[in-house]
Amino acid sequence: MEKEQEEEEKEEEEEEGEEENKKMLMDLWTQKGNISSVACATQMCFLLMLGGTECLLLAVMAYDRCVAICNPLHYALVMSHKVCIQLVVASWVSAVPVVVGQTCHVFSLPFCRSNQINHFFCDVFPMLKLACGDIFVNEMVTYVSIVLFVTVPFVLVLGSYGRIISTILKLPSNTGRTKAFSTCSSHLIVVVLFYASATITYLKPQSNRYESTDKLLSLFYTILTPMFNPMIYSLRNKDVTQALRKVLSKLPAV
Repeated sequence: MEKEQEEEEKEEEEEEGEEENKKMLMDLWTQKGNISSVACATQMCFLLMLGGTECLLLAVMAYDRCVAICNPLHYALVMSHKVCIQLVVASWVSAVPVVVGQTCHVFSLPFCRSNQINHFFCDVFPMLKLACGDIFVNEMVTYVSIVLFVTVPFVLVLGSYGRIISTILKLPSNTGRTKAFSTCSSHLIVVVLFYASATITYLKPQSNRYESTDKLLSLFYTILTPMFNPMIYSLRNKDVTQALRKVLSKLPAV
């Protein structure tokens, strides 16, 4: 009996997977991305949660680099394994209640203008544009959330790197400075790519004139930056750097 139930469950999962694949292929073919309200709310919730978590994790990584460069002798004590786990867990957990509450607040609004989102995915401001009624409170809640999960971590990153740069400039040898800068270079590139696109998208005035720009910038912090992250962080690996140099040296000169 147990084997039969397991087989039936597997068959149901396979059928659901096939239906999802068919729906995805149909949406790609017809260029009509239909999505239910529940799926749209789930998508927006995970998008905001992962985005807020990434902002906090980037701030934690900047603090880690700051301790490693500015106070290397106490690094093992300050950034112990327990502290690292606590910081990572706090980064993941702290965004959940705010994002869930914000998502429920947005989707509790009446949507009477249209059922078409002028965006690649379900995001806060494109959804608010479809809502009818007073959305002032929702906009204020959104901006407060942006300040908490984007602006504050970004200020912490700037403060950490300000102290890092000040410490590096005091180093007596150029070799030490180069090594210290190389330690932070990959993280700094990721911070610039992610925060630049996210800040421009969410903190600029919302207007229909910027809809095409919003779509383009959304590709950076949702697709391009995560795609480039492994490549950027791998540049610190000597083997990867040497392999990349060999490949570039074999390319024909233009």
